[in-house]
Amino acid sequence: MQSDTSPEGAAIQREIFRQMTTEERLRLTLEMSESLRNVALAGLRRRPDPDEDGLRRELLRLMYGFVPPR
Repeated sequence: MQSDTSPEGAAIQREIFRQMTTEERLRLTLEMSESLRNVALAGLRRRPDPDEDGLRRELLRLMYGFVPPR
């Protein structure tokens, strides 16, 4: 996989992550996950006539590969 981060920058990132506590890493992961959901929802809301239930179902399909029954 190609990266837009230089090897030096990646080494700095790894060191920062190594120094973080488990709680800090978990918080960062949850924040990043929420940000991803918000970006995906913003894109889905650009579709014609989006409804909230349909948006949530499509988000589940995109993120997890399935849509639960209604």
